[in-house]
Amino acid sequence: MMLLHFSKTLRILTVMALVISGLSVASSLRAEAPDASSAEPAKKVAATTSKDELTVTHHRITICDQELEYTATAGTLVMHAEDAANKPTANIFFIAYTKDGIKNLGKRPISFCFNGGPGSSSIWLHLGMLGPRRVPIHDDAQPLAPPYKLVPNSESLLDQTDLVFIDPVSTGYSRPAAGEDKKQFHGFDEDIESVGQFIHLYTTRYNRWQSPRFLIGESYGTLRAAGLSAHLFNRYNMTLNGIVLVSSILDFATIVFNQNNDLPYVLFLPTYTATAWYHKRLPPDLQENLEKTLTEVKEFAIGEYNNALFKGDDLPATERRAIIDKLVRYTGLSPEFLDRNEIRVDNYRFAKNILQDERKLVGRFDSRFVGVDSNPGENRAGYDPSSAAIFPPYTATLYHYLHNELNIKRDIPYEVISDKVRPWNYRRFTNNYANAIGALNDAMTKNTHLKVFVASGYFDLATPFLGSEYTFNHLGLGPELRKNITIAYYDAGHMMYVHGPSLQKLKADLVRFYQSATSH
Repeated sequence: MMLLHFSKTLRILTVMALVISGLSVASSLRAEAPDASSAEPAKKVAATTSKDELTVTHHRITICDQELEYTATAGTLVMHAEDAANKPTANIFFIAYTKDGIKNLGKRPISFCFNGGPGSSSIWLHLGMLGPRRVPIHDDAQPLAPPYKLVPNSESLLDQTDLVFIDPVSTGYSRPAAGEDKKQFHGFDEDIESVGQFIHLYTTRYNRWQSPRFLIGESYGTLRAAGLSAHLFNRYNMTLNGIVLVSSILDFATIVFNQNNDLPYVLFLPTYTATAWYHKRLPPDLQENLEKTLTEVKEFAIGEYNNALFKGDDLPATERRAIIDKLVRYTGLSPEFLDRNEIRVDNYRFAKNILQDERKLVGRFDSRFVGVDSNPGENRAGYDPSSAAIFPPYTATLYHYLHNELNIKRDIPYEVISDKVRPWNYRRFTNNYANAIGALNDAMTKNTHLKVFVASGYFDLATPFLGSEYTFNHLGLGPELRKNITIAYYDAGHMMYVHGPSLQKLKADLVRFYQSATSH
């Protein structure tokens, strides 16, 4: 995707991308090689790769009333050029959690996890959803007061699968090797190749070729996951059992509000309605039942509204008036505002205007969050209240966790979200929208056992839930493969796991998904 319109959208997408991965520190590992069936392959690394930097610690956690002992391996693996020179190209930071006492790794799933951006570390999925520790956020979307807490994550997926959190190059503690140009990692294809190389190296070195394998990506990380599903198969003959897509964005045409692209206006409308419902801005009959209301709005969006946008300037005045009246009913916005904006409101203007009478903004990543609008005269929101509420607690607790529990002590910044990955290379998509639809179709067609789980938040103003529905309805798969796709919905936003009830539902949904994907 090389369109100029994407730069601002991508900068904010950078923030999500969710899974906590690596950090590095020199480690003292025992030199003996692990048994082929051992769950502690990390011990072999120090003896065979002197430049890798790893720290190993041992922990326990209670999940579903059962105590689980596990090993945390954190640090960097050195990537090498896959040619005769074999020179080091990058040090990729990761954090792996592996359950102790596993005698047969072939029956223990392993999941490779990452957030998105591009430019985001894996902190969000790590400390919010999947890892053994999490940052508790108020369920009522009220900001926390510092200092922040880190608590055991009773909803961690570690009882179902080992977890490897990956920080792509220039995020977290991952860096290019000395003398290497960072541009070779900063692009759609480049990123997939480097993360794919890491997954291949980890799988080989830690003896996981017989394990059921999963990818878990969030936001731009879902685009990466879909691309990886084909790349791993075509480059390494590596198949996957499942892919988990959190706040999916596989086609940028669904989120980029260009003058010649009306699709996002249609796909975001139900999310506007959900947001207005949460803040009690809808008529009484629409406030009664959110799911019933969204069914009605989706029908209007795909039908009448879509047809009206298609007509453009040919839309008759009476029809335009009727469309505005319904948009007022479904969004809580004023008729004057809708008329002035040609019945097309992008997500930033919506976030700015839905509570404008109170001089407040709603969050982009999670529209349940509300902030003060310090610039009411501007057309667009100046900041994202959900980012402002979530990012500081995650950052502070991550540094504390790395230092005190994983014994990772580094002075350089852990790049939570970095602009150092820019410009991001979308050369493949010149004059087009970035997408990974073809890659996922390719992977699912060649590996008919591959299953996909899609998690969508009702209050996500970054990647709307109807956008996921639209994308998977246009994947081009036959009925026999479409049954391998599951879409689930949650009463929260982009990072739905910050909402306790949604995290619990998500964990239960994923347990069923993993059991289904490994039951062949």
